[in-house]
Amino acid sequence: MSVRFEELKIKPYLKEAVASLHFEELTQIQEEVIPLALQGKDIIGQSQTGSGKTHAFLLPIFQKLDEQAQQVQAVITTPTRELADQIYQVANQLASFCEHPIKIGRFVGGTDKQKTIEKLGTQPQIVIGTPGRIKDLSINERALFVHTAKMFVVDEADMTLETGFLTEIDQMAGTMGNDLQMMVFSATIPQALKPFLKKYMTAPVHIHIQPRQQTAVKIEHVLYPTKHRNRVNIVAQLLKALNPYLAIIFVNTKQSATEVANALTSAGLRVGQIHGDLTPRQRRQMMQRIRHLEFQYIVATDIAARGIDIEGISHVINYELPQDLEFYIHRVGRTARGNYDGMAITLYDSKEEELLQQLEARGIEFNYRELKNGALVEVNARNARQKRVKKENEIDKIAKAKIRKPKKVTPGYKKKMKAQMEQVKRQERRKRK
Repeated sequence: MSVRFEELKIKPYLKEAVASLHFEELTQIQEEVIPLALQGKDIIGQSQTGSGKTHAFLLPIFQKLDEQAQQVQAVITTPTRELADQIYQVANQLASFCEHPIKIGRFVGGTDKQKTIEKLGTQPQIVIGTPGRIKDLSINERALFVHTAKMFVVDEADMTLETGFLTEIDQMAGTMGNDLQMMVFSATIPQALKPFLKKYMTAPVHIHIQPRQQTAVKIEHVLYPTKHRNRVNIVAQLLKALNPYLAIIFVNTKQSATEVANALTSAGLRVGQIHGDLTPRQRRQMMQRIRHLEFQYIVATDIAARGIDIEGISHVINYELPQDLEFYIHRVGRTARGNYDGMAITLYDSKEEELLQQLEARGIEFNYRELKNGALVEVNARNARQKRVKKENEIDKIAKAKIRKPKKVTPGYKKKMKAQMEQVKRQERRKRK
């Protein structure tokens, strides 16, 4: 039986805030994290995107918050501005139900630093932002007093490591007290992250939530064979034929993002792009334009799969498979949200066979489709022939084992044996249909 939010020992206003969102039962990560976080335990929470971890750490933070104390009590870092915005919005929703004002600060790059410093005459009680800007304000400018924090959350720690922000996290954590409670959330726990965890965490509880299903059941996973054809042309034809409400095309590198976006624009499509080479201002402008539906198609690198939540994405197209297959889960998780269905189309050739086998081993079932006369139609699976040959070989072995050569042979015994074997084979084929 799942635990219900109303059963949690949390402040009444938090129950009211959660009820207003129509949340009833806790997700797996919430069920495991919240009781331990309320006890003050250090936690390593490992779960996929969309598992409900934001409320898993925010509810304990608000529960333990002293609303009367005007000082930094909790710091939450994320590797991207978009993730910081999302957590900030969730935190403000919870705070809006409290009768006492709760000051929440959002600190990210690309904003006016001087204005931010001027407003820090009154310290926020909860700090949310990117590691670089928080470290700059606290250690370089000495304007933000994070050293008073009793709780420190590092969200998307593996991505923080990848983007080079772990040094800033290390410097900030070093200013905080020995009684600091640290919670680290990550889709994966890379080896390079472990020394940091060991340095700052005391007997952490490692919670690893294996998703009940790898991806949402409402996603149809489609494999599209390239057959050595130009991938950009295939994507352009797909988008024109399907005319999706909103689609993200995922690529592996910033260079590919620019090339694919430019090529699709040249094909007459309205295309935006999101990748690491955009300046903070360009990123904000691009996100605004996407939300205002100025673009029907977005070409993105994997940082967007983890850092951006855009409503209404009906299709995800994997221009190429990511080498780290966790990113496949994050990519396709951008579609089929809420009560909507979604389609994830992956372009592939024979070189990607091993990656496809790994995804299938995780329980992902692919349908095989190809464009014919402007419509996606079913085609043979990439390994259909091998499967047929293997199946026939197995049936042959069963038939040979069941029909033995008689000890005493009579005229026509071979013909009789062959007929018996064919009968066994027919029975086996029927069983396997």
